Amino acid sequence: MDHKAFLATLPPEARARLTEPSDRAGLAHLAKHAGAIALSAGLIAARVPFWPLLMPVEGILLVFLFTLEHECTHKTPFRHPVLNEWVGRMCGFLILLPFEWFRYFHLAHHRFTNINGRDPELSAEKPQTPRAWVWHVSGLPVWAANARLLGRLAAGRERANYLPASALPRMEREARRMLALYALAALTLIWSPVLILIWVAPVLIGQPFLRLYLLAEHGDCPRVANMFENTRTTFTTRIVRFLAWNMPYHVEHHVLPAVPFHRLPDLHRLMRAHLRITADGYAAFTREYLARRRATRA
Repeated sequence: MDHKAFLATLPPEARARLTEPSDRAGLAHLAKHAGAIALSAGLIAARVPFWPLLMPVEGILLVFLFTLEHECTHKTPFRHPVLNEWVGRMCGFLILLPFEWFRYFHLAHHRFTNINGRDPELSAEKPQTPRAWVWHVSGLPVWAANARLLGRLAAGRERANYLPASALPRMEREARRMLALYALAALTLIWSPVLILIWVAPVLIGQPFLRLYLLAEHGDCPRVANMFENTRTTFTTRIVRFLAWNMPYHVEHHVLPAVPFHRLPDLHRLMRAHLRITADGYAAFTREYLARRRATRA
């Protein structure tokens, strides 16, 4: 059974129930995630004993806002569109990923998942050697790429084929606003280093954890159209599922992207018997991924 055949088996009432968004569920999860960020930042800013140990925690909490921004492009975390729009923009600002641009990049990724020459995620090849893996996981390439993207958008020079011409002015305005806000944030460093301690340094420290997580979504999956084969669901802990807004259920998300994060466990229960590409945790995926690279080199 492929993903289309599975979808054909879902009764209309089941699909309607699964795809119902909820402000209550979204805001409750956001309150916990944002509250953890604020608490960690406050303790760092107060320089409590052993405060440097909190910087990786703060970094992981911040960089995993990517998964919320990603969900906001689907308009699923919240029922009201304005919440999805502004929460997505705020997340994008904090992690240097412009929301208006990412909306269309991600739409193309869903439309052509893992298809060579069509999925824009494949424009940056997955690391094929242990050394390339280390460079990839460092997060430095993605920060550089996002900074260049922001510059091109602000200058009106980003013209990827998946970006509709009608949306370009919105993307360019957003990029210019982001750069202006970053400049204002940088000015605060004249009198206080607090933003470095609670934002800049933590996201640099946290990015490798997000890279490891994202690599499992499609890394080493077949380049085919069937979502049961081109995407991986990773079985993991409640903490990771919380941080990632249930996106470790990634096959489920790709088969039916309109399902909000809080309904993905329900969809997983219906789909589990049909899953073909899975991993028993991110550590296991990483070991197997690197083992395949070492075997290829040998």
